[in-house]
Amino acid sequence: MDAVPARARVYVVCAALGALLCLVPPSWPAPPPPEPTSWWAVPLLAALYAGGERIARRRFAGTFYPVLLAGAFLLPPSAAALVPLPGALFSLVEQRPFLLRRIWRAAHLAIGVWAAARVHRALDGGEAVVDSDVPGALLPAGAAVLAFCLVLAVLDGGILALAEGLPPRRVTRGLFLRSLAPVGVHGLAGLMMAVLWRSPYGPVAALLVLFPMGVSWWVFAQYHQERAAHQATIRALVQAVDIKDGYTRGHSERVGQASMMIARELGMDERRIETIRFAGILHDVGKLGVPTRLLRKSGALTPEERRVIELHPEYGHEITRGIAFLGEARSAILHHHERMDGNGYPYGLVGSQIPESARVVAVADAFDAMTSTRCYSRARPVGTALEELERCAGSHFDPRMVSALVRVIARDGWHPVVTADTPHGADTPHGADTPHDPPAPPAAPSVPSPAPSLSPARPEAPRARPRR
Repeated sequence: MDAVPARARVYVVCAALGALLCLVPPSWPAPPPPEPTSWWAVPLLAALYAGGERIARRRFAGTFYPVLLAGAFLLPPSAAALVPLPGALFSLVEQRPFLLRRIWRAAHLAIGVWAAARVHRALDGGEAVVDSDVPGALLPAGAAVLAFCLVLAVLDGGILALAEGLPPRRVTRGLFLRSLAPVGVHGLAGLMMAVLWRSPYGPVAALLVLFPMGVSWWVFAQYHQERAAHQATIRALVQAVDIKDGYTRGHSERVGQASMMIARELGMDERRIETIRFAGILHDVGKLGVPTRLLRKSGALTPEERRVIELHPEYGHEITRGIAFLGEARSAILHHHERMDGNGYPYGLVGSQIPESARVVAVADAFDAMTSTRCYSRARPVGTALEELERCAGSHFDPRMVSALVRVIARDGWHPVVTADTPHGADTPHGADTPHDPPAPPAAPSVPSPAPSLSPARPEAPRARPRR
């Protein structure tokens, strides 16, 4: 349990106690359900959830909520809270401490299902289910799904805030919004299961709902595998740069994170935000073509050495030429050292001639450079770095991109997440676990990054001759 902070362990214990309270039937007289469900429904649903969850997590890297929500629509709250326990307590966990993570998963799912069942029962959703009144059952079921999503988001936001120091309000809001669509689909499948369960056809017909869900999961798995292949490609390139130049370790991921924050603040769509994040991560991949002795040289560079280093954007563009999914990220890699006044490199583009993605990455790159310790300069405070960016806006950087970074950091702060130094580095701070598992502590501070395009300790690099 040493991998999880003490405050997070206490939080898990409190959640477990709350889940135990949810299992206790209410002491006050409760109205009987429209049609009592047989006692064997609880172990049957629990077994279905346990088997489905194991398959979903092993094969599809997902979760299996239809059976849980069907239980919330069929059973009293205290009985519905029993359904996730066997599957969660014996679920696949890939990070230590295994027992604590299983207890957390069981506790927060039990509380979520209990809340969903309470809301569904309060809105008389059981009568609509018994009467097979699907239109009438949609409102109570929708409210139950919202309650389920909200409870899970609040609980997960709390564990992330305690274990990783992330801002709880922003994390909770993000988890809630991202879960609405997928859990809504699972809720609709759970409602269909409940209606068929109470129909003359019985539980066997209810199981038929799981077949189309399996097909949809298979389709999602193909997308997930393709996305994982993209991430593996990018990770391999970044690791190659890290090996060649130790000062870049962590720099690429931080630039990718800052680029993503700027793009999201500017209102770009999610697909383009992801592309710009890729551009930020890979902006220095061209350093693979630069002699290692120049990258690691601690003294002043000669003009000839500068010209060699200034070729790295073009090298990066060539290295990524065959990676189709990068899209406009390749333009950002090529032009992230251009300046608004035309004194950048490699082509001396001016203003709007510079691709928008490159203007985003340029600001993110300079920001991380100034807030990281280098062999030739100390890290500046975040506020000082932002002031320097504002001073250089219009000449070096696009003022719109600078303003976006200033706004988002003022609102949310700067909390870089670097996985380069962790043995299980992945795309999320939890490694291989889902957001509903207690995360590992934040990664250790990374090795400082290499020299940026903007630095007070070195004179500005001269513009390379544009290539015709």
